[in-house]
Amino acid sequence: QVQLVESGGGLVQAGGSLRLSCAASGRTGSIFDMAWFRQAPGKEREFVAAIRWSDRRLYYTDSVKGRFTISKDNAKNTLYLQMNSLQPEDTAVYYCAADRTLRLRPDTQVDEYDYWGQGTQVTVSS
Repeated sequence: QVQLVESGGGLVQAGGSLRLSCAASGRTGSIFDMAWFRQAPGKEREFVAAIRWSDRRLYYTDSVKGRFTISKDNAKNTLYLQMNSLQPEDTAVYYCAADRTLRLRPDTQVDEYDYWGQGTQVTVSS
């Protein structure tokens, strides 16, 4: 089993920045990919960004390219999401997720991830 705990959410004005963290514990050696998803009120959970745990390949959804950066610290078993130029449409609960299946590239589908954190709220005011 893998446990994921997010932190770093909060309230920020449009144009501001936040950095989310996701601390992983347990059988972290079983993880191939980690990702950030988000879910806005009344909407489905959507893919934001992913990173291959072994080689740092990065993947982003189009709406966050150039504004968000996913990174990791293997020594600390921690995943990060640096979010810059935040906009009100970025308001959502942000979740980190881990996938224990080796794929050609990190998946963008919610159902393919095995472990999830509890989520952290990000609110961007206009």
